[in-house]
Amino acid sequence: MKKIFKITLWVLVALLFVGTFVFLYLNSRPKEEKYAIVQPQIDSVERSTVLTGKIEPRDEIQIKPQISGIITEICVDPGDMVKEGDIIAKIKVIPEASQLSSAEGRVNTAVINLEDARLKHERNTKLYEKKVISREEYEGTKTAYDNAQAELASARDAVNIVRQGVSRYNADESNTMVRATITGLVLDVPVKVGTSVIQANTFNDGTTVATIADMNNLIFKGNVDETEVGQLAVGMPMTITIGALPEVSPSAVLEYIAPKGTDSGGANTFEIKAALTVPEGANLRAGYSANAAVILSKASNVLTVPEGVVEFSGDSTYVYVLTDSLPQQKFERRAITTGVSNGINIEVKKGIDKSVGLRGDKIQ
Repeated sequence: MKKIFKITLWVLVALLFVGTFVFLYLNSRPKEEKYAIVQPQIDSVERSTVLTGKIEPRDEIQIKPQISGIITEICVDPGDMVKEGDIIAKIKVIPEASQLSSAEGRVNTAVINLEDARLKHERNTKLYEKKVISREEYEGTKTAYDNAQAELASARDAVNIVRQGVSRYNADESNTMVRATITGLVLDVPVKVGTSVIQANTFNDGTTVATIADMNNLIFKGNVDETEVGQLAVGMPMTITIGALPEVSPSAVLEYIAPKGTDSGGANTFEIKAALTVPEGANLRAGYSANAAVILSKASNVLTVPEGVVEFSGDSTYVYVLTDSLPQQKFERRAITTGVSNGINIEVKKGIDKSVGLRGDKIQ
């Protein structure tokens, strides 16, 4: 029994030794690596970028009063359509004491001058009827009397303008009536009844009574990063996407690129503007947030490969071409010339053709 036990023990030790040797040998051998094979395709590649911005009217006109005073009536609300010449608001004039005093003093002077001219004219009329004075002298006093009457009327009208801002000769065109200067949509009315307003002058821009814009002439206004601005050009087509109206996608044409960039949170950006073609029936509003897709470059019907199979080394690009698959895969590193890339596929201008197989991802 002892002999059989020893033999069995030695056999087990031998098997353990051989098994360990075989295991180590098999694990020391290099594993065969296998890769997916990718075929080049004929396709189109385009590189685009998305710009963020807003929909804005090309021109927003701020309506300002031509006289200082207090708003007594507002005739429009934001969202109303107005025509050129429509009344936006009415103003009550608060006269300045110095101007009113000067105007009233002019009236008093005119009254005195009129009374003097009347007396002279009445006296000369009697003398002329008696043939004592010449017709020329008579007509001179009559003209002076007429001028004095006109001066009094003008002085009284000046007082009325200072007090009320209205002339009796052109009440319809009074400066107290704030009128629309263009036909368009009222975007904002920042004043209320009772608000004091001032006219524009050398030292002040004046109070804005309303903002009006032509909503049929809209633009997309956004910003582009300095890394992409060099690839933009005036006249490029754009597709606009509006977050509030996903079903509306107006087209646009780039018409302005700022010649100077601005620092925006550490990034240098350039302002761009594009003219919108508004689809019929689309109800666009000023201030809508929007994105603009711009095609920077495009190549149609060209040889393309996934960008993941391309090796970039400095200014050179390479792919690994399959040369043999048995007993194991073999690849040859080959230089290629690339073109347009969209981040997924890239154009290959030369170096390979459609028939080759390229090394793709490793198969686990």
